[in-house]
Amino acid sequence: MKISKKSLGKQHSLISVELIEKDYSEKVNDILVNYSKTANMPGFRKGHIPLGLVKKQYGKAVIVDEVNKIIQEELRKYLVAEKLDILGSPIPVSNDDIDWNSGELNFDFEVGLTPVFDVNLKFKKPITSYTITADDKMIKDQIANIQNQYGKLISKKEISKSDEITALFVNEKEEINNKFTFKLDKIKSKTTAKSITGLKVGDKITIKTNNLFENQADLVSALKIPTEKAENLKIELELSIEEINFREPADLDIELFDKLFGKGVVKTATELKKKIAEDAEKQFVQQSDQKLLNDVTEYLIDNTKFVLPSDFLHKWMQTAGEKELTLEEAKAEYEKSEKSMRYQLIEGKIITENNLQVNMDDIKSYTKEMIINQMLQYGQTNPGDKELEDIVTRVLSNQDEVKRISEQLTSQKILSFFKENVNLKARKLSYEKFVKEVYGA
Repeated sequence: MKISKKSLGKQHSLISVELIEKDYSEKVNDILVNYSKTANMPGFRKGHIPLGLVKKQYGKAVIVDEVNKIIQEELRKYLVAEKLDILGSPIPVSNDDIDWNSGELNFDFEVGLTPVFDVNLKFKKPITSYTITADDKMIKDQIANIQNQYGKLISKKEISKSDEITALFVNEKEEINNKFTFKLDKIKSKTTAKSITGLKVGDKITIKTNNLFENQADLVSALKIPTEKAENLKIELELSIEEINFREPADLDIELFDKLFGKGVVKTATELKKKIAEDAEKQFVQQSDQKLLNDVTEYLIDNTKFVLPSDFLHKWMQTAGEKELTLEEAKAEYEKSEKSMRYQLIEGKIITENNLQVNMDDIKSYTKEMIINQMLQYGQTNPGDKELEDIVTRVLSNQDEVKRISEQLTSQKILSFFKENVNLKARKLSYEKFVKEVYGA
């Protein structure tokens, strides 16, 4: 057997495998001899089929099968021995003229080679690392929402600005007949809001759907219709007032604090503000971390230069998925996924060079901690070791879950590595300013 490699372009090579009969004949002969002893063939007793007849009937199929096995194994060994890191998998070069009885077989495979490159983490321009804070307005709004949510409902006879209105929305032609509760400040049309103000229980009014609610999701819920139908809906509705309630805000007292956080955790309004700020800022960390990860990723993709074997990857993507693609479809798919491929290579290099790999012990520890936290939420404060191990084993028996946890842990390790090694510029601001600065909203 002989294996050789020649270049087809940057990071694109052709591997040729040449076999002669002695590379596979012994194994093929052993299989055919075994067939002659075990196969069932009309006109012959089992174990007495002439070997020549077996070779004639099964010879080619056995040769094809064994040659394919040998090629796959030898290709694997060759790639390891030559330290060739490939992209995707080898693509067999089509050959319809193989003479399986010639005693000399030649096969070619195209391979895409992983580019050699360096990752420079000494960024010329620092990446902004955001710390998002809960400002006074956010805390005040949150407290108002809590007081409203736990407040006392007081029935009213006539609608005024701050009331909760429960009404029946009806349009017989569109088969709309749904009850929904809303407040006047959710109404987008000032004319409609004004016409509803002052109505009493039992009153009916005709309103229009266009510009009815500030939020399109409220229209979907109010009419119980699909989102796509709500987008351009312009019809009239009969609105029947069924309930009018004013929600009296709950007092900021120990009873409310205990209900929210458990007995004795928060004792005063000042402690409540502090607790709300702490909880909110914990939630904001995830957003600021994701922003940092996205920004570093984009910088690395834009500033880490290397050549990908696009011609090879176009061919490989044609057959890599469940559905075979045309060359044009594969090129389009490559355009969409090129950035992702580049970052996977960059990330892989960072992980390998800095020992950031996730192992099974990491996955088990993470899963165990996750389960303990979940059990705490349901009041199980002291689970036994065996119970925990059994649950961990059950969770990790699902390979999709193992993959998800592994990816999550890898992302955490990468993020921590970036925080320690990338040139960062700290910036502290409120959530409202963060959204405006980052998303322009």
